Order: sequence, then structure tokens, then C-alpha cells
Amino acid sequence: MIGRALALGAAAWVGWAWVPHLATPACTWRGPRTDRRLALTFDDGPDPEWTPRVLDVLAAAGVRATFFVIGERAAGAPAVVERMAAEDHEIANHSWSHRNLWFCGPGATREQVRRGHDTIAELTGRAPRHFRPPWGMVNAAMFSAVRATGERVVFWSIQPEGRRPAPAERQVAHVVDRAHAGAIVDLHDAEGTPRAPERLCAALPAMIDGLRDAGYRLVTVRDLLAPPLASTVP
Repeated sequence: MIGRALALGAAAWVGWAWVPHLATPACTWRGPRTDRRLALTFDDGPDPEWTPRVLDVLAAAGVRATFFVIGERAAGAPAVVERMAAEDHEIANHSWSHRNLWFCGPGATREQVRRGHDTIAELTGRAPRHFRPPWGMVNAAMFSAVRATGERVVFWSIQPEGRRPAPAERQVAHVVDRAHAGAIVDLHDAEGTPRAPERLCAALPAMIDGLRDAGYRLVTVRDLLAPPLASTVP
């Protein structure tokens, strides 16, 4: 009896947390291959110490990027979010508190998506258009929760550092060597992996230089995915 209950529980959890990943190939992992444009994205911030340093590097290089911010952290560092917006970076939704959606029920999932969305809209005056689930993990309720906000689920095609630390030099080589038209690069401006933002700040200037030397134009996800402008030629 106990074994049967455990089996039913496991099957229900698989249906809730694993089966929905079969839908993720239909989500956005990259932009169009039509030209050499690439988007740098930053997860898990804003960090009051490290995100301003990332913004300094981007400003010095004249690069606009996309920040997938955690709503709770954004609410605690409004000045950093205001600076992102003032410098014309895209601010996107990375949930309210970075909970693993595998272990969130329907109500908690809706709260994670909606509360993050509403916090960003309140701080910036502009509703976010994109959502990235924490750790890339989804569940059966997430897709409808995201649709209800008008957002689009965006993953990544290049990630130089995940849960295992990677030295700055290795991150630069990983991104530059794997760069491709339409790439979406996933970086971290706040600590998830220990000392991740420190390594990012060390890597970012050389990463930007290497991508530009390879002929890439660095844009926001919003611009990368925007439909092409209609021709004005008569």
C-alpha cells in the first residue's frame, strides 16, 4: 500500500515537474540567424555591489544588455534598477524570489511569475516582456502563468558558468569560441555559484572585445527578437 502510494506520488511529480520540459524546445533559446547579432543576459541580480560594476563595464564599452532580475532583490535595490533603465538596458523577469519551480504548486508558481512581473513594472514604469525560470526549471503551471503576464519564456544558447565555478579566462574562451548569430549568452551578476559576479567582472571586458573582434553586434534580447523593420524602399 505504501509502495503504491509512493509510486503514484512519484508519477504525479514527474508529470508536474519533468514532463513540462518536453515543451521547452518550443520556447526561445536563440534569436534569428540572419545577421551577426548576439545578446548578453545577466541573471540573479541586482546585487548592490556587483551589478553597478557590471553596468560600469557595459557603459564603458557602449553595450546594452538584458538583466533577468529577481523581484525581491530588485525591490531591495531600486536605485540599481533605475540605473539599468536609465542606461537603456532591458529589464526582464527572473521570478520573485528564485524558488525552484519544480517544488512550487500552482498558486506559488503564479505568485513567483506575477509578483516579479509587477515589481519590475512598478520600479521601471515598463512591464517586462521576457521571463527566465530559475535554473531553467519549469512546471506544468508556469506556461499559463507567464502567458497571463504577456511575457515570453527565454532560455539561452551559451552558458559559460552554471553551478560549477569557471575561471574568467575559461568563460571568455567558452563564449567567444561558441558565439553564433542570434546567440543568447547567460551570465550571472549576483552570487548563486560562489564568487560568480567577481569572475564575471574579470571576464566581461575581454568577452566583449572578443565578440566584437569576431564581428558581433551586442544587443538586448528585446531587440534581438524584434521583427525586422519593413522596407521603406519604394
